[in-house]
Amino acid sequence: MHQLSADMRACIEECLRCHSTCLGTAMNHCLEQGGPHVEPQHFRIMITCAEICQTSANVMLVGTRHHQHTCRECAEICEECATSCARVGGMEECVQACRRCAESCRRMAA
Repeated sequence: MHQLSADMRACIEECLRCHSTCLGTAMNHCLEQGGPHVEPQHFRIMITCAEICQTSANVMLVGTRHHQHTCRECAEICEECATSCARVGGMEECVQACRRCAESCRRMAA
């Protein structure tokens, strides 16, 4: 079994936290709020963010060099999600989770 570095373990945790936050926020807060919270473009980026975060965490756990690719894409999508959530408003927890995950994934993609 491969050993995960402290940075990789931290990134996995950030990815899983972001996955949980985005999915939970989309399925609960956004669906209940309606309006701009469920606009297709916004809702899709939230679900996409949740999915890529979970995928990135899984790929890092597998232990291949391919995590650099998924982490690079994850960082980009998380930034887009954070921007969208900030624009819609009322989702600061999601904005912060996305930004922390993006920063961590950028380090893992390097």
